[in-house]
Amino acid sequence: MGREGIDVIDMRKPIPISEAIGRLMAHVPASRVETAALADSFGRVLAEPVVARDDMPPFHRAAYDGYAIRSEDTAPAGAVFRVVGRIGAGDVFAGELGPGEAVRIMTGAPLPSGADAVVMLEQAVQEADGRSFAVRKAFRAWENVSLRGEDVRAGETVVEPGTVVSPGVVALLAAFGYAEVRVARRPLVGVIATGSELVGRHEPLAPGKIRDSNGPMIAAQLARLGIPARSYGIVRDDPDLCLDRVRRALAETDCVITTGGASVGDFDWLPAICERLGARVLFNKVAMRPGSVTTAAVLDGKMLFGLSGNPSACYVGFEIFARPALLSMMGCRKPYPAYARAVLAGDYPKANPFTRFVRAVYRHDGHRPVVASAGFDKSNAVGSLARSNALMVLPGGTRGFRKGTEVDVLLPGAEEGEAEWRIREA
Repeated sequence: MGREGIDVIDMRKPIPISEAIGRLMAHVPASRVETAALADSFGRVLAEPVVARDDMPPFHRAAYDGYAIRSEDTAPAGAVFRVVGRIGAGDVFAGELGPGEAVRIMTGAPLPSGADAVVMLEQAVQEADGRSFAVRKAFRAWENVSLRGEDVRAGETVVEPGTVVSPGVVALLAAFGYAEVRVARRPLVGVIATGSELVGRHEPLAPGKIRDSNGPMIAAQLARLGIPARSYGIVRDDPDLCLDRVRRALAETDCVITTGGASVGDFDWLPAICERLGARVLFNKVAMRPGSVTTAAVLDGKMLFGLSGNPSACYVGFEIFARPALLSMMGCRKPYPAYARAVLAGDYPKANPFTRFVRAVYRHDGHRPVVASAGFDKSNAVGSLARSNALMVLPGGTRGFRKGTEVDVLLPGAEEGEAEWRIREA
């Protein structure tokens, strides 16, 4: 045990990915709830169930343009009907349909009293007088009719809490008259890029310097989840400066993500900062490539992630660890990247001592889903990140894969994945 009862974890002992995820998810703080207007609800996570306030449809209505009739009048085929009125969408027919009578009706309009079927226009044979028609066949009761409540019954729970509000959910909320809805509050995430080699994107490059790409990338990954970010800039490799910046960010946000300062070397300041802050380190090395040096810690109900300074490793660390934790903070039931299986479009000869996440291009070749490496595959690569739309997951303990092998694929840009998905590890 460390000081103040804090567990001390071997700083360089890698743990399995699934174990790291388990430790992380066990310490996700509970979500907080607020009210959002319907117009602002898209992308938010529901904190309450959506309950149907009405039957849907709210009345029996025509499924097609045609004529509302009584089905009992259509036997035998060839029966003739007299048109006695017309109903447009939003209108109602005041009377009750009598034997042999029909009402011209538009799609979605309510059936008149007495009617129980709709003759589609192409099923009717117009008579010479223009005010009557014959039917080509006998009709069953409720044929070509959308029945009241066939979609949803009043009082039914139609969307569960923890669901991300999609355009379809917005439509449902509007249909049931929800002007506002209870949702989980979005966490505010502070982003700090560390490294004396870093300069801002507007600054000229000098010998030994590179521009910070991780900070903007993390902000974009957060934006894809609908989570706001606050940049705390670039900090040079000075432990005291880094500590001050992290402490300030923790005071002002719900979660802090740092990039750099996490690998083996002279400037591995993040474990020391966690110790000085009194944070509980959940893990700081994972059996994976890239992103093995990803660190996660918790302090006073807030989360701290230390991601690699290498862009591809930084990207992977965010998607595998920070993404599910942040979405779970919002009460999301499906916090993981969407998952698929695909066939390798080419050989991948690189050996994999640990599970490897390869930046990849996922597509359908007309017959089946296929996936291929997006290009240069080192952890410092940026070009392959720009070309990729997926992460190919290759198990550890392998000596490469041949074209045609079926592999796991993660799709970070797709809808949320099932919580039951787990990394297939060696």
